[in-house]
Amino acid sequence: MIKKIVLALLFITTNILAQGDIKIFTVENDPKSDLPSVIEKTLEANGFYISANSEMNGPFNIQFQQSDYDVFHLLTVFHLKLSDTLVKKYPDAGIFVPMGIGIYQAKGDKSLHASVLTAEAQAKILGLKTVDPLLKSIEKEVTASLMKAMPKATVAISDENPLPAEGPLVTRVEMEVDADDWEDAKEELQMTIEDGFKPMGFVMSNYTEYNYILTQEDKVESPFDFYDTYSICKLKVIYNVAKTRPEASAFAPCTMMVYKKKGDDKIVMGFPGVYNWMSSARVEDKNAKAVLMKAQKDFENILKEATE
Repeated sequence: MIKKIVLALLFITTNILAQGDIKIFTVENDPKSDLPSVIEKTLEANGFYISANSEMNGPFNIQFQQSDYDVFHLLTVFHLKLSDTLVKKYPDAGIFVPMGIGIYQAKGDKSLHASVLTAEAQAKILGLKTVDPLLKSIEKEVTASLMKAMPKATVAISDENPLPAEGPLVTRVEMEVDADDWEDAKEELQMTIEDGFKPMGFVMSNYTEYNYILTQEDKVESPFDFYDTYSICKLKVIYNVAKTRPEASAFAPCTMMVYKKKGDDKIVMGFPGVYNWMSSARVEDKNAKAVLMKAQKDFENILKEATE
């Protein structure tokens, strides 16, 4: 079997955006209530699949002996119907299945905030020249659900333009396989990737066999032989970035897609690069950028080693 690695460095140049990339919801939460749970349940009741709701203060306090936040959750979700259509139209859109919603409240702050990427930001990351209505529809459903969970919230788009991207917004790797004899290659690839996460400090918060959802539990046809997504986070990254830019939690965990289209002779892997964090969330802190760049290189190395 011939293997070929193609690393696509997708420097996106588009004029889609005229303002920030992150939508931020703010609501008074004093005394504190269990809004992360309310948000999760509301999204689930409105057509979203909840991949994970990860409470981060516990891990922060264990690893770093402190946290700057009273509330810090990473919620990962996707819309069951709209994401299905989106991924079939744009296979690489699996990097948003699931997508992230950061929920945080700093110590001393009487307000809780929830951050999520705009449809325009997602279109930019995917390299689309225009914003697909599907992305706008997903954003509309997320917004409606968050406002239902927090009816008194104010909504704002981050008011600063993104910084110029210092690298690829998506890192994409292709591995050649036999179009009709790919199962062993997929199993070996999956094992190698998963084994590579822990030594590099990555935690897999969620794994989604998304093709099972696309086929409606094997009841309908899918254009893919398989489609898997991994939600990956590195605690040191989230902790350090959150010290200055907690809204960047909309990017965490990072979703890695792994798929093969029927009839194709390649397996495709990809993930949104940390350059998104630095650009969209305007991460300029030297320490935060250093841990982001290390995570980027470590993640790239895992994929390269898995496909060699």
